[in-house]
Amino acid sequence: MTEAIAFDTHRFVKRLTRSGFTEEQAETLADEHVALLNANLATKGDIAAVEADLAKVEANLRSEIAKVEANLRSEIAKVEANLRSEIAKVEANLMAEIAKVDGKIEASRAQLLKWMIGALIAQGGLIVALVKLL
Repeated sequence: MTEAIAFDTHRFVKRLTRSGFTEEQAETLADEHVALLNANLATKGDIAAVEADLAKVEANLRSEIAKVEANLRSEIAKVEANLRSEIAKVEANLMAEIAKVDGKIEASRAQLLKWMIGALIAQGGLIVALVKLL
């Protein structure tokens, strides 16, 4: 097993035996410290593996984001096309309504013109009759 850090067990055991530990106690304690350090400290290899995993996750996320973006652009294009179609229909309906109103205005104008010409003729006749009376 590769050790995560350099730990001088010989020095550790010597210091403990000078402090009153038996050699067996000091060696057991040194072995446990090494096991604890190796189990809880990350090595450069561990960090490299995590970085590689993160790079894969990032690549997957970027791919998913690109797919979502493409789908959204497609949906937006569909909605835009539908809206343009609806606007064209509304515009056509409004143009038809305007044409109907224009037709009614022209018909009213013709009737008004007939009425005015009739009134002018009647007025002219009245003027002629008044002039003859005078």
